[in-house]
Amino acid sequence: MPRPSIELPAALAEQIQQEAALAAPRECCGLIEGWRDGCGFQVTALHPVCNLAAEPDRFEIDPCDLLAAAKAARSRGQRIIGCYHSHPDGLAKPSLRDRDGAAEENFLWLIAAGGRLAAFVYFCGGFAEGDWTMSSG
Repeated sequence: MPRPSIELPAALAEQIQQEAALAAPRECCGLIEGWRDGCGFQVTALHPVCNLAAEPDRFEIDPCDLLAAAKAARSRGQRIIGCYHSHPDGLAKPSLRDRDGAAEENFLWLIAAGGRLAAFVYFCGGFAEGDWTMSSG
């Protein structure tokens, strides 16, 4: 797979960082709305969700929240293209737990940790780090 390219509005990157700070020491999580064209991803909106995981170092998205976000995205001609979460005491890269929990091919993952935000795409049982740019939009 070629290296994925992700365009992320600066305001949405800041929103993820703020959610991560507010949720600490628990992980924040949410869904990413936008569109995908081959290896390119355009993020247009975020859907913050409540983390249902009992453990502070895990995240679990309620299936009802996923359905509601997908419906909202469809109403705007978009779709859910990924998820985001934080690693309050970890690194901005997928953990083994993330890899074991990932299932959807070509799904974008944004991970916030240590004041850094990193992008990855799940593909063929692993994660490819993406090149991302922030837009002003």
